[in-house]
Amino acid sequence: MIDPITLEVDEQAAALIHSSFTTVVREAGDLSAGVFDRAGNMIAQSVTGTPGHINTMANCVRRYVAPNHPIDSLDPGDTLITNDPWEASGHLFDLTIVSPVFYRGRGVAWFASTCHAVDIGGATMGGDARSLYEEGLAIPLMKLFRGGEANQQLFEIIRANVRVPDQVIGDIYAQEVGNQVGARKLIEMLDEYDLPDIEAVSAQILDRSEAALRDAIRGLPDGAYRDTITIDGFDEPLTIACEIAVKGGQLSVDYAGSSPQVDRGINVVLNYTHAYTTYTLMAALAPGIPNNEGAFRPIDVRAPLGSILNCTRPAPVSARHLIGHFVSQPLLTALSEIVPERIIANGSAGLWNTMMDGMDENKREFAYVFFSAGGMGAAHNRDGLSATAFPSGIMGVPVEAIETAAPLLMHRRELRVDSGGAGRYRGGLGQVMELEIITGSPANHSCMYDRTGNPAQGLLGGKPGAAGEVQLSNGTQPHPKSHYVLRPGQRVLLKLPGGGGYGAPFEREPQRVLADLKQGYITFEAAERDYGVVIHADTMTIDAAATALMRKEPSR
Repeated sequence: MIDPITLEVDEQAAALIHSSFTTVVREAGDLSAGVFDRAGNMIAQSVTGTPGHINTMANCVRRYVAPNHPIDSLDPGDTLITNDPWEASGHLFDLTIVSPVFYRGRGVAWFASTCHAVDIGGATMGGDARSLYEEGLAIPLMKLFRGGEANQQLFEIIRANVRVPDQVIGDIYAQEVGNQVGARKLIEMLDEYDLPDIEAVSAQILDRSEAALRDAIRGLPDGAYRDTITIDGFDEPLTIACEIAVKGGQLSVDYAGSSPQVDRGINVVLNYTHAYTTYTLMAALAPGIPNNEGAFRPIDVRAPLGSILNCTRPAPVSARHLIGHFVSQPLLTALSEIVPERIIANGSAGLWNTMMDGMDENKREFAYVFFSAGGMGAAHNRDGLSATAFPSGIMGVPVEAIETAAPLLMHRRELRVDSGGAGRYRGGLGQVMELEIITGSPANHSCMYDRTGNPAQGLLGGKPGAAGEVQLSNGTQPHPKSHYVLRPGQRVLLKLPGGGGYGAPFEREPQRVLADLKQGYITFEAAERDYGVVIHADTMTIDAAATALMRKEPSR
């Protein structure tokens, strides 16, 4: 019964993607889709979706939507919406839309999706705000559709508050279409199998997932494992500290010791912290187990109230990913003490989100955001992936899609040479992008970038990846988490950070170093400096004698 249910959710997501008005959803896959039982327990998710959407949505439906609007209190054709950061996905830009499914006169399930709106008003997406009230339109849990009829007053409020209303409203309808496609397919399945509801199926799926994850946890030695990392913060570095306690088939994660919340829009709500904690642990310990409510049960997540990972209202949260994605780093490093073969070194982690808004060549307002990724950390048996988003899973948006959707010209986009941390296995490379606004008018560029001051660290002797950089063509360096005005004719150069290496660099096979050089991943200088491998530039061959001599140097 699992396959038919999974298929329905995938069709829900496909309908949403194909109906979407924005590249954030169509190209990057910044969405989630899932099916839930009557009580709001997530049974299955689509193959696409980020942890910050799917896992936060799971908690939102079970803890917030279902208790406040029990399924039997609703009518066919009703649909609910919210973007409450504390109850849903952590900032106002994500709209969670939930639709009940009725069968034979009774509510039997929910379909829900969370999508990133290209704009939600306010001061645009970014880290500058001092309060949630500056960050855009807040929508409490309420009805978006009543009996199949749109709540026109709500739609008018949304339209009046956003810069690109046609795109935002279009994506809301796309979410509703996706939910209804999923609902229709579920009803077809119930008819086919002659089932009154999915309660028995749900219980079996969730119980089996829970049991499988507890078995995986029991394979770990009991104990407490800790790590602390330093990240850039807004104006000064911040700390994320974690302790993972393993006892029997249960994991408890405590972020005590992490920095207090700040007065800038990089704070994280606990639901978002929980989402990336559970995802990271499952990816490392039990990647084959389905992601559903049953898999959340063996993992307890705590963070001090008022901390950067459990902020209190009305803290600003617009760029919460710049902190929230980083919980994966100390979690993995702490686990490397007991399962190093399942762990990757630290990577770029936080997505580099680029938000532009202004007037286009026709003097109409535009707003556009796209996501980019640096390098992942290396593993015990392979190099890190380059320009790949972890832990978010967001896909890179093609240059053609960016230039079609926004008045931007990308002069360069290439892998960043020498950015992957040296190691027995090399860290993934970041990328280089050079952008220009082509409207003839200035545009507001909101920067959401991290690891410009604290690069990704290597593991077990691996070296750090390169730190990120932001620079304008006039030589100035904008604040990496603030906004500035990009002038006509100016270009902004983004150098995304690389991932950390795994294991001692001198243990890397010389032929791998040569292959990296031929691919343009490293320079001759890096081959010699980091790996002690001497390569003849004219013949592209390794000087075995010189390499052996260099690798014997005690100082290296």
